[in-house]
Amino acid sequence: MNRAAAISTDERQVTLGLWLGFVGVFVFALTLPMTRLATGTADAPQLSPWFVTWGRAALAGVLSIGFLLLTRSKRPTPAQRLPLALSLLGNVIGYPLLLGWALREVTASHAAVITALLPLVTAAMAAWLLHQRARLGFWLFAALGSALVASYSLLRAHQQGHGFGLSHADLLLVGAVVAASLGYVAGAKVTPALGAERVISWVCVMALPLTVPGALLTWPEQPVALTAWLGLAYVGVFSMWAGFFAWFRGLALGGALRVSQMQLLQPFLSIAAAVPLLGESLDLMTVGFALAVVATVFMGRRMATPAAAHRT
Repeated sequence: MNRAAAISTDERQVTLGLWLGFVGVFVFALTLPMTRLATGTADAPQLSPWFVTWGRAALAGVLSIGFLLLTRSKRPTPAQRLPLALSLLGNVIGYPLLLGWALREVTASHAAVITALLPLVTAAMAAWLLHQRARLGFWLFAALGSALVASYSLLRAHQQGHGFGLSHADLLLVGAVVAASLGYVAGAKVTPALGAERVISWVCVMALPLTVPGALLTWPEQPVALTAWLGLAYVGVFSMWAGFFAWFRGLALGGALRVSQMQLLQPFLSIAAAVPLLGESLDLMTVGFALAVVATVFMGRRMATPAAAHRT
């Protein structure tokens, strides 16, 4: 009876973990359309990508102060501050800034295809920086996924009459993916010691001396639509902060291997959300390439071995 009760409890924890993981992925999936709402387009600009970058992090930083005080969290040690600073550069500044500028030029659905490579690029970054070994198959699927993304960008540029060449926005999106993956890997180095929720909170708090003055200096001088402010509020409260709480807790309860597969849904959720939020139409080529990229991510992650970091 006790064994049956323990199994039932474990199953409930796994189920809760999967649901929390889905909530986290859904929150992150809305980041693309909500960022586009906040920044507007090149023809109808709203908030500056600089202001969105500083503003969303400042908002998350204020919330993080409250969380860290309520939980009586210890301050990071000097050795932990460098990884946190790298996470700050990648996740607080690099990713949202490059994403914001790109989304002024391309649709959220288009960006979802490029950013679908993020889990694979993060695994590659971990293999490189943390000296984790990965099988040859992983690198082959990583190359295939990159080739698919490049092909999609070239075909889309040709359709729009720009010839066969990577657009400026696509290069920004690639930079955003690299920046985010660097931030994730750096944060992962101190997660076992600090706890996942505290990592993102300390990163946001450490960024406040930059983000608050940055937000004040780039405050919009022209009237801005309410939808843009709502988009900013979303990416500040949920994308930058609360989404991580659901995601990390889901990983802990449901198991990283099970729950992390939820990330494969993210590009499709972004594409679907862009239809009602932005009025974008479903594009068969975009959906098809998203399916192909996600398939390479799925296979590539199966080939990646989560070996412990090499210690010298």
